[in-house]
Amino acid sequence: MMALALGMDAFSVGMGMGMIGLRLRQIAKIGLTIGFFHMLMPLLGIGIGHILSDYFGTVAHVAGGTLLLLLGAQMIFSSFQTEEKILRPVGLGLILFALSVSLDSFSVGLSLGIFGTRVVAAILMFGLVSMCLTWAGLLLGRKVQRFFGSYSEILGGCILFAFGIKLLLQM
Repeated sequence: MMALALGMDAFSVGMGMGMIGLRLRQIAKIGLTIGFFHMLMPLLGIGIGHILSDYFGTVAHVAGGTLLLLLGAQMIFSSFQTEEKILRPVGLGLILFALSVSLDSFSVGLSLGIFGTRVVAAILMFGLVSMCLTWAGLLLGRKVQRFFGSYSEILGGCILFAFGIKLLLQM
């Protein structure tokens, strides 16, 4: 259930990102990267410990929300320009995107050790579920992009922006 909850953000944000017209190879890389980060971030959280949970939980929400706001705003503003996009889901843009989506799993990782969870099973589930949900969101966003045409990038940017605000307001 926890893996599904963490992966739903990846689905929703993936749907917004999918509206910029990604190729299937890019979609595969994005899903794998987000799945990897959904395994890495809880592992880092477990390693740091539950003592710092409150502090890093707030930092994770602020950092993740800010990154999503910036990505969403960049998508909205760049849709009005004919120039090359600043942040695309490749290279550093992909790392920032995956990091922003998986930051909430860091604070979840901080609490995993407290409850005596089977860490390996939980981490693998986080990665697998978030990867599959990301792919589903990206593919759905790609289909919606075909339907909405040139307005789809604005819609995708608004979705990312809204999730950034939602993340910031959850603090």
